[in-house]
Amino acid sequence: MDYLQISKSPNLKGSIAISGAKNSALPILAATLLSQNPVSISNLPDVADVKTLAKLLEHLGVNITWHNPNSLTAQAEHIVHTKAIYDIVRKMRASVLVLGPLLTRFGYCEVSLPGGCAIGARPVDLHIKAMEKMGAKIDIKGGYITAEAKHGLKGADILFDKITVTGSENVIMAAALAHGKTRIINTAKEPEVVQLCEILSQSGVEIEGIGGNELVIYGTGGELLDFAPITVIPDRIEAGTYLCAGAITQSKLTLTHVQPQHLGAIMDKLEEIGFSFEKDEHSLTLLPAQKLKSFEIITTEYPGFPTDVQAQFMALATQCEGTSVIEERLFENRFMHVSELQRLGADISLKGNHASITGVTQLIGADVMATDLRASSALIIAALVSEGTTNIHRIYHLDRGYERIEHKLRAIGVNIQRLKS
Repeated sequence: MDYLQISKSPNLKGSIAISGAKNSALPILAATLLSQNPVSISNLPDVADVKTLAKLLEHLGVNITWHNPNSLTAQAEHIVHTKAIYDIVRKMRASVLVLGPLLTRFGYCEVSLPGGCAIGARPVDLHIKAMEKMGAKIDIKGGYITAEAKHGLKGADILFDKITVTGSENVIMAAALAHGKTRIINTAKEPEVVQLCEILSQSGVEIEGIGGNELVIYGTGGELLDFAPITVIPDRIEAGTYLCAGAITQSKLTLTHVQPQHLGAIMDKLEEIGFSFEKDEHSLTLLPAQKLKSFEIITTEYPGFPTDVQAQFMALATQCEGTSVIEERLFENRFMHVSELQRLGADISLKGNHASITGVTQLIGADVMATDLRASSALIIAALVSEGTTNIHRIYHLDRGYERIEHKLRAIGVNIQRLKS
């Protein structure tokens, strides 16, 4: 099994090109099930999750042609199955995104209950309740969601009790081919959701309120869509991760192929800690701080501080003066990286969903284990300032969401190599 070995790397410099957003690529791939024409998608990140969803689409009958690791064409004209099988779905929670497109197009589908990172409950009940509101009959048995809408889905008013990104995306895609008007209230506003809406809008679906928390979608009544070529937006979580790498090492670091407007909460917090930025339309340079000040974070939905960068900032907090506090409001198990950071010497105390991190701590390299996707990158960030050598195991989590991370880090001066145990 692969693991990463990292030696202390205090001085980084250079630039990193940010890959396409995994969390945008996945719903875009699922949306190709709504198309009547071949769909060209570029700037896909070369990561395991994208390959897993592409494999699922191929199982369903989508003809996928890879042009290179970052672009493909998907032709969904001849779907042969409407069952998303456990063997594929278990590898990734986002596979549930095929539920809405399959159900709205074919009136029937079976989707295995999903797997993925063990960071707490991410139930699909919000997806299911919304589909039922749109007229679907849904049964859960044998580990599968069986959904049926013999006469197609019908527009409805959908009120999400809790903001859900994949739930919003599933209902948006379902509403695209539904009969009549669907109103979605308390919609997620993440840039990845916005891109999905913009693509559907450009493909013939009338959508009002894009970028807001209430969408109105006028379905095509079963008429398939005509997609133009798609370019996946840059990955704001990857960008945030590399900014933390630059910050913890007090390095001047430039990110290219990035959209700074998607990084507002992350940049605001780094400025609060003491950093500054140079930016233009598609690049961002982190400038070192005079000193690193402690901070407080409360994770919340976009445009608030993203839970997907919480672990990386916890690693950064170990080198900030004073005590930093992080409150995790979205996932109940998203502090599993704490024990691994403590193995490196981090001074962290937990009380419920609050973590207190005492800073300016000398970290010492050790063997640690990645527990989920973002925890993996937090351990890399901590390893950059840890004396000696750190070995990070179970990095298959990392490969789900970061493209060629050791190559990108090595190019800016990190002493890192991928080894086999």
